[in-house]
Amino acid sequence: MALFNNPDPATIMKQEQILVVPTATLFPENSEGFIEGNFDHYAQKIIANSQFIARAQAEEDPAFQQIIPYLVFMHKGNVFMMQRKETAGEQRLKNKLSIGIGGHIRAEDFNHGDSIISWAQREFEEEVAYTGSVTFKPLGIIRKTVTPVDQVHTGFVYLLEGDSPNIVIKEEHKSGKLITLDECQQRYAEFEGWSQLIIDFFTSKK
Repeated sequence: MALFNNPDPATIMKQEQILVVPTATLFPENSEGFIEGNFDHYAQKIIANSQFIARAQAEEDPAFQQIIPYLVFMHKGNVFMMQRKETAGEQRLKNKLSIGIGGHIRAEDFNHGDSIISWAQREFEEEVAYTGSVTFKPLGIIRKTVTPVDQVHTGFVYLLEGDSPNIVIKEEHKSGKLITLDECQQRYAEFEGWSQLIIDFFTSKK
């Protein structure tokens, strides 16, 4: 018989401390949608005003923004698509498709550096197994307020261009594969809202 039971996702969330920034500090101008371009201005605000609170609190309080590196991997025009399974911890997004590799920032992430790019690199290494070289390019910021999930998260989007297609997701609650942008458009309604914004952005550049 097992000596310990595995905690459920709700219990983990209550215990988890994550990085947040006051919404009014990060977005005094009430921005919305995909804000294209370099995000150094926002990065400086994050470093100067970051704090750590319980994730359970952060998920319910739109006065704070959870900072999420959101990494879009591409190889020769194909984009890495993932799907959360029924067993995924974030039930509000289960079965949704995504082209963003992302996650929360925790205190231990500062051991790898105190910049968004260092957190993004850590997230990529943690979430996927990849063989090859990859470059990181900032694309812009995702800020939405439509759903309860949107209201408490800000995405810092990086385009990751790889020289190899050898990429697989490590997370057992997700699956992933490379697909064309045309396929993304064909399955557009199945994607989470953040991914739809990025698909729209790529489509506008074609």
